[in-house]
Amino acid sequence: MIKSKKKWIVEEILFSSEEFLLKGYLHLPSVSTPPFVIGCHGLFSDKNSPKQIELAYQCNQNNIAYFRFDQRGCGESKAPFEMVTSLSARCTDLKAAVELLRTRNDLAGQMGLFGSSMGGTVCLAVAGDTDVDAVVTWAAPIRSADLIQSQANPTEGSDIPFKSNPFDITSQLTGLRNTLVLHADADETVPLSHAQEIHQYLKAPKKLVVFPQSDHRMSNPADQKKFILLACDWLKTCLRPVNS
Repeated sequence: MIKSKKKWIVEEILFSSEEFLLKGYLHLPSVSTPPFVIGCHGLFSDKNSPKQIELAYQCNQNNIAYFRFDQRGCGESKAPFEMVTSLSARCTDLKAAVELLRTRNDLAGQMGLFGSSMGGTVCLAVAGDTDVDAVVTWAAPIRSADLIQSQANPTEGSDIPFKSNPFDITSQLTGLRNTLVLHADADETVPLSHAQEIHQYLKAPKKLVVFPQSDHRMSNPADQKKFILLACDWLKTCLRPVNS
């Protein structure tokens, strides 16, 4: 299914990751063979998060395609969440999305990744294996051990998947470049020290931006606008889209 919004095209895509059928939307600008960005949502979120939708349209305005999709067990990618959720599984899903988009002849070779919270961890973990040209993360944890668990799970009665399946992506950060790390200094779920440690391991060009008096969900509209501006500027610089 293809939907139009203004001068852009939004294409519904179904694709496979192992035995799971995943669903996403590819936002295409009106230029030929644009660079593209793949967005990864947070642990309990989905492809329809407001910041992903806004980032998709702003990327299109800057002649960059954007693909947002549901990880297995989330949104319209149906599967039992507790049984299928792990860092490894989500990395596999992202790699399947990368492979899918790189087979298209209507997209350029330059690729960026955006990840929010756990999605940021997934992007950082996969970036070194996918020849990525740009990465932007929001509130990404570097490890599961010191997440603030009282706020990390909004679903009453369910447990955090990574208590029994912990992760630490420290070893996967060395050598990554072209990465913008965004974090809130009052994040109630992922401590600011995670962003500082991630930034320390990265190679230049890199940048760390701390949002003062902001929270994990980026609930302040002013922070949302600042996020879009910073993310788009970084992606434009790294991906070099051609003007229409």
